[in-house]
Amino acid sequence: MGAVRRRDRRRTVRVGVRRGHCPDPRAGRTRRGGVTAAGWRGPLAAISFDADGAPRKEGAQLQLPELAATLAGDLRTAKQELVTQWLDRISARVAISSKKVFPTHQLLNHVPLLIEGIAAYMKRPERDIDSRSPVVAKAMELGALRHAQGFDAYEILKEYEMLGEIIFDFLADTADTIPEPIPRRDLLACWQRISQAIELIRQATMSHFLRLSAAQVNERENRLRRFNRTVAHELKNNVNAIANASEILNEKWYEENERKEFEGIIAKNAEGLKHVLANLESLSRTQADSRHCRNVLLPEAANEAVRELQEAAKAKGVNVRVADDLPPIEVDAATVELCLMNYVSNGIKYSDSSKGERWVAIEATVEGPDTEKDREVVIRVCDNGIGVPAEKREQLFQEFYRAHGDTVTDADGTGLGLSIVRETVESIGGRAWAEFPDQMGSVFAFALPARRESDLRATEDSPEESGDSRSGD
Repeated sequence: MGAVRRRDRRRTVRVGVRRGHCPDPRAGRTRRGGVTAAGWRGPLAAISFDADGAPRKEGAQLQLPELAATLAGDLRTAKQELVTQWLDRISARVAISSKKVFPTHQLLNHVPLLIEGIAAYMKRPERDIDSRSPVVAKAMELGALRHAQGFDAYEILKEYEMLGEIIFDFLADTADTIPEPIPRRDLLACWQRISQAIELIRQATMSHFLRLSAAQVNERENRLRRFNRTVAHELKNNVNAIANASEILNEKWYEENERKEFEGIIAKNAEGLKHVLANLESLSRTQADSRHCRNVLLPEAANEAVRELQEAAKAKGVNVRVADDLPPIEVDAATVELCLMNYVSNGIKYSDSSKGERWVAIEATVEGPDTEKDREVVIRVCDNGIGVPAEKREQLFQEFYRAHGDTVTDADGTGLGLSIVRETVESIGGRAWAEFPDQMGSVFAFALPARRESDLRATEDSPEESGDSRSGD
């Protein structure tokens, strides 16, 4: 028997059930196909039951408590299916492995608790979702995960928007299978409860995410204050050295060879000033509001970094090369140029003067996803320089640390470059590290998330590796 529309516009939704559905007196709800509690098979359009299993009079309306209990029961039954749909939609949108959306079995198993919390709130809204409820703990756990993965607030809000769409679509289908008339006011009340529950859980996730982000910002500000004190000290030393050497040069009684020595002091400290100011400028660009970030293709950012260091490379006799097969994906110009300029500058400063050919090469590939990491663009700066002693490698990315501070006296620096690189890429969900091949030299690398579908399509359409490279000389 098909659904029969009632004429009463003010209240009504429908009487009867769809063909192939039957009510279940044990649960106070309908069941799709199959056998009822009494063993009946097939549609029973004329019989329905209330929450206590008693026969309901034909045409009697379903009351709000019974409607909420029915929808909540269906929601609980389908929670695993709904979580799977949610996972699939998140994976499709951000282009990362589904294993990384909910990366542990424990988290994946606990995500259905979010659905449980929504169902419980719909059934009994007087039991508020507060900080002590398990569903809030799981929502906060999700916020911590997304913070660690480098997601932004918009991506989290979008995730919950997709969850809401999935739940509403499911409940709309479920409401169609209920044989009793459903008052519009009660149906809207259930919809309101669902919306409130999703919003409360989303607030729990976002609040924890923003707390972690605020703590990270506070930590970065503390580092920046320490950096400012160090830079101020460095600048003061450079300026004092230049001023003192300039005063001495004004004295007429110094010999020519002595004057050249002080001129060298001025040039060296002026170069130090230039290096510190360049770091400050790059760092300020990376901390700008994300709405003002400038995205460029990776090859363009790499060539710009090399152009900035051309004079330094020429002075040291170092050939800086950019691989022809860099993937043409969009990157934040300030971030990538800052990282590359620090890495390439170190490759130039610590080149091996005993070698006839000295070089620094920039390479990049898109890697993953696998069980360890998401799909990401990995950028490597390789050189055939003097390398780094094994006992000093673990400390390379620490603030103020200089691996060659005692052995290479003509290389200026504050020991902050590598720590700035690591902090910058980690703040957007990336990572930075160093590799040391068996032969002499070093490889300094950083990786950035590549979640956009357009980036992945660009790498698939890019030309095959040619083996050639462009020179920075």
